[in-house]
Amino acid sequence: MQTGAVIVAAGMSSRMGDFKPMLKIGAMSMVQRIIANYQQAGVFPIVLVTGYRGDELEKHVAKTGVICIRNENYATTQMFDSAKIGFSYIMDKCDRTFFSPVDVPLFTVYTIKRLMESNAHVAKPICDGKEGHPILISCVILPTIMETESDKGLKAAIDQCCDHVEIVQVGDEGILQDADTPEDYHQLIERHNRQLLRPMIEISLMRENKLFDKDSALLLRMIDFTGTVKEACEKMQISYSKAWNMLSTLEENLGFHLIDRRPGGEFGGSSQLTAEGKDLLDRYEKFSEMVRQFADEAFAECWPRDDQDKHS
Repeated sequence: MQTGAVIVAAGMSSRMGDFKPMLKIGAMSMVQRIIANYQQAGVFPIVLVTGYRGDELEKHVAKTGVICIRNENYATTQMFDSAKIGFSYIMDKCDRTFFSPVDVPLFTVYTIKRLMESNAHVAKPICDGKEGHPILISCVILPTIMETESDKGLKAAIDQCCDHVEIVQVGDEGILQDADTPEDYHQLIERHNRQLLRPMIEISLMRENKLFDKDSALLLRMIDFTGTVKEACEKMQISYSKAWNMLSTLEENLGFHLIDRRPGGEFGGSSQLTAEGKDLLDRYEKFSEMVRQFADEAFAECWPRDDQDKHS
């Protein structure tokens, strides 16, 4: 089951007095932290809805593999309107999607994975009796949600469209902590500084030198997703020539073609993965997920949660 995500970051951050998506928490900005957690959990595609300072934010997340869509009316619309823009784009491209506002950045990869175990139309995390973000929504009900009046908000739309919402208990206070004000932001920083350790895994396939890695996989995945190298480059914000240089080097080193390129004509050209390219990507992603699962289990054994709590 393919799981995507919509992150809403179109607002003007008026109460904060600074631009929330790019505020740093540790070494990463809020938006980068959310993207990294989704990617670590194997979520794809990830759609970022921008608006206020859109050019700056889209440049900030360049090369992370997220798909940026602009809410041009950000100054006169609500967060639910931005959510609808993201849902409209993503709903036919995956089976279900997460939703999260950019100012709730500290939920964990573990919470994402716990929610992904649900088969409900809607799954919400709850901690200390309070609901938080991210929310996982089946794409089956997105059209109905999008027909709901915008001024009622996403929560009201879900309540109206879905009879049963699965509540997933998590011990993750990060699902509750947002950053509306400078005081909230300082609390987020303090929480981050106390946060538990976690493993971060990146997989590279080697011969004498690096042969295939997450950047190579992202390029193939985006070509497979968009149907053209050109659009994949636009979404990844890399140059067309760089992409083809990457592909040529990969094909030369691997010894087989990755892309079946179909020339333009009246309706424009297209590109798709060859059977060998698709097989390579599938194997790499399966292997990466197996390694991440093993790493989580080994980490839990070497650093039990009780031991982490002593140092948090």
